[in-house]
Amino acid sequence: MAGIYIHIPFCKQACHYCDFHFSTSLAKKENMLKAIHKELQLRKTELNNITVETIYFGGGTPSLLSLAELNKILEVIQENYTVSATPEITLEANPDDLSEEKIKELAASPINRLSIGIQSFFDTDLKLMNRAHAAVEANKSLTIATQYFDNITIDLIYGVPTMSMQQWKENLKIAFDFGIKHISSYALTVEPKTALEKFIRQGTYPNVSEEEALAHFNVLVEETSKQGFVHYEISNFGKPDYFSKHNTSYWKGATYIGIGPSAHSFNKTTRSWNIANNAIYIKNIQEEKLPSTTETLSLNDQYNEYVMTGLRTIWGISMAYIQKEFGETYKVHTLKLAKTHLTQQTLEQNADIIKTTQKGKFLCDGIASDFFKV
Repeated sequence: MAGIYIHIPFCKQACHYCDFHFSTSLAKKENMLKAIHKELQLRKTELNNITVETIYFGGGTPSLLSLAELNKILEVIQENYTVSATPEITLEANPDDLSEEKIKELAASPINRLSIGIQSFFDTDLKLMNRAHAAVEANKSLTIATQYFDNITIDLIYGVPTMSMQQWKENLKIAFDFGIKHISSYALTVEPKTALEKFIRQGTYPNVSEEEALAHFNVLVEETSKQGFVHYEISNFGKPDYFSKHNTSYWKGATYIGIGPSAHSFNKTTRSWNIANNAIYIKNIQEEKLPSTTETLSLNDQYNEYVMTGLRTIWGISMAYIQKEFGETYKVHTLKLAKTHLTQQTLEQNADIIKTTQKGKFLCDGIASDFFKV
């Protein structure tokens, strides 16, 4: 299976914590969409006729596009790629874009999964994050969307300095009460060169607390489990049959291509990424040049990738797979370095599989880095 990711690099306004590539100006939108169509055509042989099982509109804010614009991209994909008869097609959307009319249009389209950027149901949090929507719009969008879409995931952010534990629990309760079947939840992270980083440095915004984020995370794990969610990836919780097929393909090392400025692609042995500049991206594509950089992954890189993604999931890492794909020395290396974490109970081993324990989940990126071969 393979996936296609489409990066739509436009937003109404900049969230204080975001370091993704986007522009708040829509002046280049028409040319950008033409370039995205053209890039899809230029790269149509890259998947070698592997069936496309998932299509994901990310960004940025893809819900800024009209249904006609979204459908045109899907049409170009159908014309140039081998697509499953029943692909998972996800659209990231902000609550303020989801009017009842827009939701009805989307429900009648090939798009069958909504990823709604709620982040919080409290205005105090939303204002501090500089989100474009208010709490009333978050509630209204879900009230309508749940009538037309069965497969909905929402984003929630925890570890916000102004968010009390009671507010965090209320955020989760509201999500459960709406019958949401998938939640992606992330700790508020201070990324370099973001407004949040600047405000904290200037002392106008309180710094984030890892201890508070861990407390929120533990409540998140506990409460979602009570509601029947499976914690299948460190930041993702889904009811059975509602895991993200697209993101799961990333974590399981499937081939995917990323279309649009800043989008990444992966085919097991190479990784490439497009330039994060709208004007240069458009100009290059118009000249039928791919504005991307490609990195050939060494065996160490491939091993590191497998360990990093595997330890984030319920599927863990397989010693048999490591031996088959990378060789006996990599298996010995893995088992040797796992001993300390097994003793500390941050990892557990069941026959062939090593994976993180509940204690180790919040630390999984650091644990994975201990295994890296350089």
